[in-house]
Amino acid sequence: MKLLAIEASQNATYYISRYQQIEALGAEVHVLNGIGTEDFWPAERYRIAGSKQIEDIVTAAKIWHAEEEFEGVLTFSESGVVTVAVVAEALGLPSIGFEAARTSRNKLLMRQAHERGGAAHPGFRYAPDVEAALTAGEELGYPLILKPTLGAASNFVFKVDDPEEMRARFADATSGIETMTWALMEADGLDLGPNGIIVEGYLDGHEHLIEALAWDDEVYLGSIVDRITVESGTFDDDVHHAPSSLTPEQIAAVHEVVRDAAHAQGLRRSVLHAEVRFHQGAPFILEIAIRPGGGGLDHMARISAGHDPIRCVSDVARGLRPDVSHYAPTGVHTAAMCLISGAGTVESIEVPTEVAEDPALFFLKITATPGTVIKRPPAGNNILGFIGATGTSLTEALTTAHVAAGRIRTEMRPEHG
Repeated sequence: MKLLAIEASQNATYYISRYQQIEALGAEVHVLNGIGTEDFWPAERYRIAGSKQIEDIVTAAKIWHAEEEFEGVLTFSESGVVTVAVVAEALGLPSIGFEAARTSRNKLLMRQAHERGGAAHPGFRYAPDVEAALTAGEELGYPLILKPTLGAASNFVFKVDDPEEMRARFADATSGIETMTWALMEADGLDLGPNGIIVEGYLDGHEHLIEALAWDDEVYLGSIVDRITVESGTFDDDVHHAPSSLTPEQIAAVHEVVRDAAHAQGLRRSVLHAEVRFHQGAPFILEIAIRPGGGGLDHMARISAGHDPIRCVSDVARGLRPDVSHYAPTGVHTAAMCLISGAGTVESIEVPTEVAEDPALFFLKITATPGTVIKRPPAGNNILGFIGATGTSLTEALTTAHVAAGRIRTEMRPEHG
């Protein structure tokens, strides 16, 4: 089977390992980047459109499809989901459709869909300027969450406790979204909806990340991971654990809210990455993305729940129903965390052999390289990479991950540039 993977603007080498996972499942992956480097993928299965314009990407895809007859189109990039929906429709291949993709990309359109569809969600307001944000604070009450409508990876997402902080964080976020990578990597020529700031009510409970599948009228929760980060005013998404500590009753309630939200977003045949947070004992939807979760969440899903989000992507792209079932933990404990440094420029990163070859580590991915500029909140939310470990308990898995992370040596220059 031949599949076409697309990024409007190449995100370094981040998705190569996932393309390799697709190929390990028996597919032949061809990669089309709107803008990209020459050596990204094997030359015979790689093309660069030379432009981020959606019309140019569609044209390049049509020409290649006429030669290769692809069975499906896919992406793992949050900045590529709308582009893939448009390209798939243009090629006559299975597609989520432009409107469902746009709704699932833009946080304001997503919230409005949740409101119309009756999915439990936090109160929200769109804030085109700081005065609107302050009015939202008066109406919704503090603390609040401030986030970009076209954000990703927790960039410029802040918890705001009072009007003074609202003014400061609104300025940080408004300035930040002008240069935010995730928005800049989108294809040009697409109407993605408002590119601005949304203010939401704060949910005070525990948070969970879910790899799921929408197929016709059903939604399957394949994997549930608990976010166990000690929370501050920013959101690093840095420590996770599976299997989930949720009770069967809580899982049933989570299933209901994810199903309602997915259907409200117009998702009937899609891979889902859902984020849910409890408030006063009940689950509320934070968001649903239409691609697998990042970091090591796909590995955690396979190990802790027997669910393979990457295989689901391959099947859904071709219009095939994946072989999935409802959440059933395996009993193996996993813990994963981001590798976080201070702000600055990376001089070097050294991974000792005993860490690289540690059998207890199921995932180790260094995404930064020498010269990478690391921005930390409030200026951005860059990280060095990811690490994940298994164990017979949460404590054992988390300790293994922490010890291994502590052995990775990183040299930084404090100044940017």
